[in-house]
Amino acid sequence: DREFNLSFKYANNAIKTSKYNIFTFLPLNLFEQFQRLANAYFVFLLILQLIPAISSLSWFTTVVPLLLVLCMTLAKDGSDDINRHKNDRQVNNRRVDVLIDGKLKSEKWMNVQVGDIIKLENNQFVTPKDVCYFGETEKWEVHCEAPNNRLDKFTGTLSVQGAAYALDNERIILRGCTLRNTEWCFGLVLFGGPDTKLMQNSGKSTFKRTSIDHLMNVLVLFIFGLLALMCTALAIGNSIWEHQEGTSFTAFLPRQEGANADFSSFLSFWSYVIILNTVVPISLYVSVEILRLGNSYYIDWDRKMYHTKSDIPAQARTTTLNEELGQIKYIFSDKTGTLTQNIMVFNRCSINGKSYGESLQYLGLCEKVDFSWNPLADPKFCFHDHSLIEAVKQGSREVKAFFRLLALCHTVMPEEKREGELFYQAQSPDEGALVTAARNFGFVFRGRTPDTISVVEMGISTAYQLLAVLDFNNVRKRMSVIVRSPDGRLTLYCKGADTIIYERLHPSCSKLMEVTTDHLNEYAGEGLRTLALAYKDLDEAEFEVWKVRHHEASTTMEDREAKLDAIYEDIEKDLMLIGATAVEDKLQDGVPQTIEQLSKADIKIWVLTGDKQETAENIGYSCNMLQEEMTEVFVVAADTAEGVRQELVNARKMMSPGSPDEPPVLKSGIIGKKSEEVLDEKVEGEYGLVINGHSLAYGLQEDQQLELLRTACMCQTVICCRVTPLQKAQVVELIKKHKKAVTLAIGDGANDVSMIKAAHIGVGISGQEGMQAALSSDFSFAQFRYLQRLLLVHGRWSYLRMCSFLRYFFYKNFTFTFVHLWYAFFCGFSAQTVYDEWFITLYNLVYTALPVIGLGLFDQDVDDRWSFRYPQLYAPGQQNLYFNKMAFVRILLHSSYSSIILFFIPYAAIQDTVRDDGKDIADYQSFALLAQTCLLIAVNVQLGLDTSYWTAVNQFFLWGSLSVYFAVTFTMYSNGMFLIFTSSFPFIGTARNSLNQPNVWLTIFLTTILCVLPVVAFRFLLIQLRPTMNDKVRYKMRQDKAVLPPLPRRFPRRRISTRRSGYAFSHARGYGDLVTSGRFLRRNVKSRPTLFPLAESPVAESSPQIYRSIDGTQSSKQA
Repeated sequence: DREFNLSFKYANNAIKTSKYNIFTFLPLNLFEQFQRLANAYFVFLLILQLIPAISSLSWFTTVVPLLLVLCMTLAKDGSDDINRHKNDRQVNNRRVDVLIDGKLKSEKWMNVQVGDIIKLENNQFVTPKDVCYFGETEKWEVHCEAPNNRLDKFTGTLSVQGAAYALDNERIILRGCTLRNTEWCFGLVLFGGPDTKLMQNSGKSTFKRTSIDHLMNVLVLFIFGLLALMCTALAIGNSIWEHQEGTSFTAFLPRQEGANADFSSFLSFWSYVIILNTVVPISLYVSVEILRLGNSYYIDWDRKMYHTKSDIPAQARTTTLNEELGQIKYIFSDKTGTLTQNIMVFNRCSINGKSYGESLQYLGLCEKVDFSWNPLADPKFCFHDHSLIEAVKQGSREVKAFFRLLALCHTVMPEEKREGELFYQAQSPDEGALVTAARNFGFVFRGRTPDTISVVEMGISTAYQLLAVLDFNNVRKRMSVIVRSPDGRLTLYCKGADTIIYERLHPSCSKLMEVTTDHLNEYAGEGLRTLALAYKDLDEAEFEVWKVRHHEASTTMEDREAKLDAIYEDIEKDLMLIGATAVEDKLQDGVPQTIEQLSKADIKIWVLTGDKQETAENIGYSCNMLQEEMTEVFVVAADTAEGVRQELVNARKMMSPGSPDEPPVLKSGIIGKKSEEVLDEKVEGEYGLVINGHSLAYGLQEDQQLELLRTACMCQTVICCRVTPLQKAQVVELIKKHKKAVTLAIGDGANDVSMIKAAHIGVGISGQEGMQAALSSDFSFAQFRYLQRLLLVHGRWSYLRMCSFLRYFFYKNFTFTFVHLWYAFFCGFSAQTVYDEWFITLYNLVYTALPVIGLGLFDQDVDDRWSFRYPQLYAPGQQNLYFNKMAFVRILLHSSYSSIILFFIPYAAIQDTVRDDGKDIADYQSFALLAQTCLLIAVNVQLGLDTSYWTAVNQFFLWGSLSVYFAVTFTMYSNGMFLIFTSSFPFIGTARNSLNQPNVWLTIFLTTILCVLPVVAFRFLLIQLRPTMNDKVRYKMRQDKAVLPPLPRRFPRRRISTRRSGYAFSHARGYGDLVTSGRFLRRNVKSRPTLFPLAESPVAESSPQIYRSIDGTQSSKQA
């Protein structure tokens, strides 16, 4: 009953990420803009300029820049919100079949409500709701728990015609999951939109600001203080001058009635607030936004980050965080689908003491085995050792037993849509790879019921009776099946971790075990995931006794699991070893090289995964994150808070015996916003840390956070396994809270959204797991390997450009403003301006706008190839060396020196100067023109010194801006402009009378030389005496004539290792019970009749278009 359910006001499914609508856009956006201190300040300035007694500048000097800034920000924010509206419409307008009035009607997702019955089809994502699935019913009622973030638990009751049925986690399909192994099912929507369990785990979306933004806010406050200090000093100077000298001028400059020296001083304070306002740069914010937008386009346009196979380009989804990419210190990465392809490949095996399969480094040199003789073979399967297929065809007993075990001992579900086209639905890709290998070598797993397993052995169909499944768990690290063959023979087949299997072998297998161990060491050295295989023939009487005991243990209410484990132990002994398998968990292309490059850049990588410990460790070794050469790899797996604390303390003491009990802390911040940073501690050697989810839960408690942080940060690599989405976000928040470091989270699935949102930078992998992570991220691309280009090239360049831009921007503005300060001592502190009003208006908007934007868009110290060659160039961004408080102080000092030169040299040069014809040019207007021309040329020369990479665009901006200045100056100082607008253009004839004199140009040249000479000298000495890594690389680049030497050819490194996989599968406990229960098994019926006729709803009929899906629907790895 839709109407009845609506009365409860459940959360709906409409997705809304946009901020404005057509009515709220203008007022809301302007309100947000005026929350910026600088914009509000300039409105205050405008009010001051409308007061004639205060203002010495015209109103347009403030109105024109302010309007330009507001309009450009309006345009940018409007464009961003239009894109958000488009994405929302695409998501909300996707279709789903809903049962309404006994008929299936196609509805938009946004119209789906809690209580609706919807139809799900095979491989269809469940979004954006949590669904309870069931069969055909009439009247029903559901009572369930309130919305929460527990992915592993659900409690509810379904009442149907007076009968109550329990609802638990096995009856729930969570948002982000995919329907598998059935054509279709009907489900009841329990939670919608923000109430779904996945969204409850997603965390809050926060407005992310870069560290430079935070620094800018502090600097703007400092600039306000500096402005107040200068205005106060000049007002005091005005008061002193009025008392001492002002009376001498009252004869021809009479004061207004009631005005005196003190009142004049008060007015001059506000006048200087107007004149010196350029220290607070209004155009800075809009320029920064332009730079960020431009640098984000570089990411979008980068063909080297475009994945051809999936047709997915890189995308900067947020345009305000580019420079933060150049400051990353910690990367938090998901594993499955991010580091790996989640594709397993059967590569090698050992059978009865003989090793089959070629080593990974020789795979490309061998011809593939031809499986065309097997009509049921998987055409995608590849193997390169022909001797194994020959052994199968020759009927080797041991080889047949090996593949028979792989075909029988598993929990895989088969799916055969058409005759001969088999699809395996495996709980883990590991099992799928092994069953597929058996299939290709002639032992085809064809189907199962709760009691039988159907196998085609070398073309002959065989049915085995399934008597028991001895299920996997994290303690047993193995699984077994007991089957009866067609000839009546009882056999137990077992596969598991080699160390576990070896403990249960018959003594007669000792020699075979030694040979197999050598093979396992070889496979592990190549980073493959290994399993040992064994079997045991059972006596009928022995099995009947064991079966009774097993039934008693499985039905007991107390200590059921412990009793079952003991029963399993009794029968899983005296096993006969068959051999071992080696499966490659295929990494994404370039993952080890990317991790190596990022490690050289001193970036720490933590892996946060929902997979089990052994799986995560294997990938850690495959990626070279964990290495055999490490001093120690600590494993924290305690089940109590005290146990976790003790294991963390022991690990820390081993790494640093002298480590104090209390962490070293650096306190910083100002009143009201103090922070404590936990400092890094010195460690001898390299260490790794592996911690599982339940131990991590204790470690994240308030009283143990710092201990976890200290121990983890001492390690080179940290791997957290079996973690929930919320724990991923908590780990990221822990680093953000206690480390002064920039964090990046990268993932591909819906369960990675929380950490993507929590980190300073969130990166989504667009791929097989859908688009939820990408839609929630700041940057997205298709492959993990593109991360090194995003950081080492785009990130480093963006940080370098932004810092160069800010240093130069503050320099040119402070230099411009401080000239007024020195002029005040020569004009009686009367708040008269040095420059022409039009020059003041156009200085930041026209004359210096494009050159500095060109610097911020195109500059680079070295190209991308050299950035990859020397990842150490990334370090200055992590240490925030290029723009910080000390750099700001240096800019102040540099600007002070330049302003002194730019005022006093022209003042002294023009004071007693005459023209060639003997006429005097020592007037205020000529001096103003000379001072502003010297200023403009000097700051442009300084820009040239700051530019490392010249392009045609830079040249055009620089010379074009100077040309515009002279063109505008001669136009505005012309007779025509004076005659038309007499009061607005009083500098008639000044340009042509001054700029045709050689001594004026000599003064400009001398002033420019004196401004830049100390800078050139200082930089020369610094490069000679204390060259940075950047200086050395640039020198080497010039020495090599800008030709990068070819990269050394990389050969696969063989890792000599004694470590082997504990158990290769990402299993969950209890899956064997599901297999034997038959609840999830496919029926033999090829198709199911439609229960309800399909009809379009009125809403659907009016839909103009069905959009291509871009919604964030993933296969949840937690569910």
